[in-house]
Amino acid sequence: MIRLVETLKAWGTDEFDDVLKRELAMYSEALSLHQALASGNYVADTPIMVSKISSAETQDGVHVRVGIFFQSVISGCSCADDPSPVSESEEYCEMLVEINKLTAEAKVVLQG
Repeated sequence: MIRLVETLKAWGTDEFDDVLKRELAMYSEALSLHQALASGNYVADTPIMVSKISSAETQDGVHVRVGIFFQSVISGCSCADDPSPVSESEEYCEMLVEINKLTAEAKVVLQG
């Protein structure tokens, strides 16, 4: 489970967006980006970029809609004579991040 402790602490401050982006990037492997693949068949091992779209506070937590920019690759057979070079494709998805106010545990749901 993802815990966004620093993001929750930063809620309501000018630093919120930067802290959110930094913490989500640290948890990129736990975001299940493979579910959002459109061009490739494997999520590339490159840094992601997070963009906050909107945020709101509820009684139980903070809900943030984010855009995630990441890269994918189409993996081949890795044979010496394989003509398809490995190259990254740009990917994008939107996710809803629901942060529990008491525990800082975050539920991340792919949107659309």
